Amino acid sequence: MILYPRFVLLLLFVLPVHLLQAVALKECSFQPTVLVHGGAGNIADAKIPLAKSGVKRAARRGYVKLQQTGSVLDAVEQAVNSLEEDGSFNAGYGSVLTWNGEVEMDAAIMHGAQLEAGCVSLVHDIMHPISLARRVMETTRHRYLAGEGAMHLAETEGFDILPKGALVTDAARKSLEDFKASLNKTRGSVLYGSPGTVGAVAIDACGNVAAATSTGGITGKLPGRIGDSSVLGAGTYADNETGAVSATGHGETIMRYNAVSRILALVQHGNLTIQLATEQVLQQMTERFNETAGIIAIDHSGQMGIYFTSKRMSWAYQRGEELHCGVDSGEDQLEIVGEPRSVNFT
Repeated sequence: MILYPRFVLLLLFVLPVHLLQAVALKECSFQPTVLVHGGAGNIADAKIPLAKSGVKRAARRGYVKLQQTGSVLDAVEQAVNSLEEDGSFNAGYGSVLTWNGEVEMDAAIMHGAQLEAGCVSLVHDIMHPISLARRVMETTRHRYLAGEGAMHLAETEGFDILPKGALVTDAARKSLEDFKASLNKTRGSVLYGSPGTVGAVAIDACGNVAAATSTGGITGKLPGRIGDSSVLGAGTYADNETGAVSATGHGETIMRYNAVSRILALVQHGNLTIQLATEQVLQQMTERFNETAGIIAIDHSGQMGIYFTSKRMSWAYQRGEELHCGVDSGEDQLEIVGEPRSVNFT
């Protein structure tokens, strides 16, 4: 039997512990960040103040949740919930209408660690489709439910089922009337109603990423139409090895071009930054299809990408004490808000 001096035994025990702590510190050295968008399109000048206040509130709410629970899924869900409750955005309460004057909503949520995801389409009469998408992920053996199957899950999971038409706003009715009168087919990125879609991406201190996207679709769509938002790899995706992305804009084009997957592929295989990858993909998509879109993204190193080929896109993010937002190209307004402690958003 070999007898080691006491200090040698101490080193053998203590060094591995410190090495593990060093690895943990290295792995958990990211700056927690929540980045949101409120849709890309032709945002009217008069609506800019509401758009900015809405996305800032959502980013703040998601960041507070991230600090409280440490969960990137909680963060993106909470941020999107905030936008779904705001009639200024095309999701939840602010959703645009089908040709028949009804609300049909799509949503997707994804966690980058194990590539877990949940998607829903053609849901109605609930305020938070993004939360239903998360329930699909966490409580069923499936990853995508649509229509009455999704609504049955909502009832089973105790969602508040609203009276028929409760989500229909006067603004959405007016937009549908204008659409029918013009017979506009959304060419050239002219959209009636609230622009685009809403979404959020986030990263925690250990590099876990998540993405969430929720939408009412496009004004005057045929009943049963599904766009890119709930399609993984088209409008929503998250992978800890590459990053998290949420898209907004002309859904049929984003889906055909598989925009989100192209961006993450350029990050992984093309050695592009997330910002350059986002710019390249959207510019190529717009040139090829003559349709516009917007993207928010966070890559595996915590770098952000914010870009749009539409006239405007409302966005905001919080990282530490800094709350940034913008609507016009090149705009970046900064507020120092302080680290959250107890915040009341009601």
